[in-house]
Amino acid sequence: MRRRRDEMTTRVTYQVAAWMLSYPDEDLVGRLPALRAALEEHPGVDPALGVLVDHLARTPLATLQSEYVELFDLDRKHALHLSYWTDGDTRRRGEVLGRFKSAYRASGWLVDTGGELPDHLSMVLEFAALADLEAGSALLLDFRPGLELLRFALLERGTPYAGAVAAVCATLPGESPADRRAAMAMAGPPAPEAVGLEPYDPRLLPVIGQGAGA
Repeated sequence: MRRRRDEMTTRVTYQVAAWMLSYPDEDLVGRLPALRAALEEHPGVDPALGVLVDHLARTPLATLQSEYVELFDLDRKHALHLSYWTDGDTRRRGEVLGRFKSAYRASGWLVDTGGELPDHLSMVLEFAALADLEAGSALLLDFRPGLELLRFALLERGTPYAGAVAAVCATLPGESPADRRAAMAMAGPPAPEAVGLEPYDPRLLPVIGQGAGA
C-alpha cells in the first residue's frame, strides 16, 4: 500500500510540475484550483509546489508571461530542454533527442509534441505522470545533473519556479548535490562545441493523449 501511495505522490508531483513549468496562459490559470486541490489531497507532495501555485494565482497573467519568457527563453542558464545540459546545440544532440522519442513510442501512448522538442522538461514530466512512470523517471534520472544545475540556477535567481524543479529532484533516488560544484561533477566534462539553444516558442504546450504508438 505504501508503494502505491509513494507512486501516486510522484505522479502528482510530476503532473503539477509539468503544468507549472509550461508557458502560463489562460488554460493554466483555469487549472490552478484543480492543481491546488490535487496538492491538498496528497500531503506528501513537496510544499514548494503549493508556493508556486499561489504565486501563479496572485500574479497578473501578462506579468507571468513576461517573467516566464525572460527567465526560460532569454536566459540559457535556465534551459528547460534536458539535452541542452549534456549536449548543447551539437550534432550529438539529435541522437539524444531520438532517445526521448523512442521512449514515447515504446510506451504505447500517442505523444503529441506540438512542435516542441521532446526533451522539454514539462513534456517529460507529463509523460512520466500519465503514460509510463518507470520510463519517464529513468529519463529524469539520466539527466539529473542538468536538473540539479537548473535547480541551483533558479534558486540563485530567487524565483518560485525553483520549487517545482526542487520537488522533481526530490523524487529521484539518492541525495541531491549540496552545491553547484557537486552538480557539475555529476555531469562530467561539458560536451564539445556546446553553444546552447536557440530561442523556442513558449506558447507550445506539451499534450499527451492515450492512443496506440507515437
